[in-house]
Amino acid sequence: MKALGKHLLLELNDVDRDLLNDLPAIRNILIAAAHEAGVTILHESFHQFSPQGVSGVLVIAESHISIHTWPEHGYAAVDIFTCGAAVFPEKAAEYIIDHMNPTTHNIVLMHRGMVKVGQKLAG
Repeated sequence: MKALGKHLLLELNDVDRDLLNDLPAIRNILIAAAHEAGVTILHESFHQFSPQGVSGVLVIAESHISIHTWPEHGYAAVDIFTCGAAVFPEKAAEYIIDHMNPTTHNIVLMHRGMVKVGQKLAG
């Protein structure tokens, strides 16, 4: 069996509340993480909520990287979903963790699109 993609789910706890509410900083961290992973950014969309919080997504040729922050809880949820063998989503996760500096974090790795080696997909 071979996975078509890797999907990393990051739980970041006890992150600096000011950082979690800083759209330009969050954007810069995600873009730098994408470069670390070796992916191709196609589009980006970020939104600052009132009174607080940021959501953002990078649409990448290999899938997406997204973040949602809750400054009032010191919490951020990050998805890194990539397809292909020439990219490194783990490097993106490491970069995000290093630059957001959570007190605690958890990573869940899901292998998406399990197919038999040599199997052709319909369509």
